[in-house]
Amino acid sequence: MEFIPGPAVTRVLCADCGTPIVPNSANLCVACLRNTVDITEGIPKQSSVSFCRNCERFLSPPQAWILARPESQELLALCLKRLKGLNKVRLTEAHFIWTEPHSRRLRVSLTIQKEVLASTILEQVFEIEYLVHNTQCPDCTRLAAKNTWKALVQVRQKVTHKRTFLFLEQLILKHGAQKDTVSVKEVRGGLDFFYSQRSHAIKMVEFLNGVVPVRTKGSEQLLSMDTHSNTANYKFTYSVEIAPICKDDLVCMPPKQALSLSNISPLTICTRVGASFQLLDVNTLQFVEVNSQIFWRSPFSALAGVTDLVEFTVLDIEPVGTSRGRWVLADAQVALAGAFRSQTGGNHAHNSMETDYETAAESTQIFHTRTHLGAILQPGDTAMGYYLTSSNFNSDDFAKIPADRIPDVVLVKKAYPNRRKKSKARHWKLRSIAKEEGEEGETGGGRGVVGRMGGRDQKRVEEDYELFLRDLEEDPELRGAVNLYKTQDIKMKEGRDVGQRRRNGQYGMDVDEVEPGAEGTTVNGEEEEEEPDFPDVGLDELLEDFDEMTLQEAT
Repeated sequence: MEFIPGPAVTRVLCADCGTPIVPNSANLCVACLRNTVDITEGIPKQSSVSFCRNCERFLSPPQAWILARPESQELLALCLKRLKGLNKVRLTEAHFIWTEPHSRRLRVSLTIQKEVLASTILEQVFEIEYLVHNTQCPDCTRLAAKNTWKALVQVRQKVTHKRTFLFLEQLILKHGAQKDTVSVKEVRGGLDFFYSQRSHAIKMVEFLNGVVPVRTKGSEQLLSMDTHSNTANYKFTYSVEIAPICKDDLVCMPPKQALSLSNISPLTICTRVGASFQLLDVNTLQFVEVNSQIFWRSPFSALAGVTDLVEFTVLDIEPVGTSRGRWVLADAQVALAGAFRSQTGGNHAHNSMETDYETAAESTQIFHTRTHLGAILQPGDTAMGYYLTSSNFNSDDFAKIPADRIPDVVLVKKAYPNRRKKSKARHWKLRSIAKEEGEEGETGGGRGVVGRMGGRDQKRVEEDYELFLRDLEEDPELRGAVNLYKTQDIKMKEGRDVGQRRRNGQYGMDVDEVEPGAEGTTVNGEEEEEEPDFPDVGLDELLEDFDEMTLQEAT
């Protein structure tokens, strides 16, 4: 095989040092070329970054503050962003050089390339030192000056109870709408949500528009103004009013409005509340959805609420064949609870089934009514309803309804008095918003912001909270809209004196202690059985409460 030599390599001498090199356009070696041309010209070798020691965030110009761990990619991108002149070169590599944490210095090594002459690319490695300046971000500044909020959302509802806000608190927690809230304060008639940015308040208003029927109104207050730069500092306030219609309320609409809503009966009950509320005519199973635009065009209020419900005993029920969804139309015969109870016995005056309508309970009158609970009620069950015969409503719209169209009784839902008398502790609980002044964290397992005012309204709030927990137990649809959590093992206490008060857990109701063996018995000594169809909360509906999962030292 014949050897073929390669082409001869022509070399020239460097124009500065005389070293033989491959010919190039500058006729200079690499060392002389670097001494002649500096590709890092225009890039500062020292710079600075701003760091807030309170919230441990770095300033990302012009106004953003970001969280970045030491020697992280976010911090490296922030450092490179502050350099000028990098757009004129090609950056091939960048990494941190370790420094002492207390030195308040950041050192970054950069490798860049640049074409200096025709077809001549020069690469160079150099270091940049950043000085970390301690400063205070605007959020921490307002916090130190006790000027912690810039936008306020005032949520109000003109009702006498707090169940709407208890349910709204659970909706906020489930969707994480409280994460941007600075603090929450309870005021008379509602809640105030404070935010550090206007956009966060607008997001909360949009969230409320999607879950409850509301109307909003915004205002702003000028705090300061700079005439030279034409900038101003405002505080924004958004007023959100919730429609005063709640679940299971008795509603009497104006006749003209009922005519415009598919000619429904003016006397209805509210069966569901969401972005709109649903009104149901119990006589025909006709229902209508009323959204916020329709309601606030000509608003009306509820005729009676849950606190006005009376216990009735179902004597007979006969479906008429009409059904719609889970509702079945039926004719029912009912009587007031305790109407046929024996008046003998010394404990009759202290019986837990006694209602506030003492004179009416002694009557044995039987009422015939039509109800939508034909698939739920059975003879012998207990139902809650509105006793219209003995009620006096101060409403012009109710007075316009003909007397023959007003029923004696309007049944609303089934009740479980035997189960309630046993007052068993619940194996589930709710979380609450814990963003109050002086508290840590966003959520907690204790009572929420509703009911913290105390005073004369504390007992009423406790009753509303118990009614809200009962609604969650008895309504699977309502229970699916909130998050329920498992509780720790509850130890029942026994052996106390008769008449002594006890509290069953954090979310239990206050009950009177009775003698052993007397619980769950009638005045005649007969044992009362629990309702077999009581809607217990299943374990598959409960979530684990991870805040209570703490490590304990072995003993």
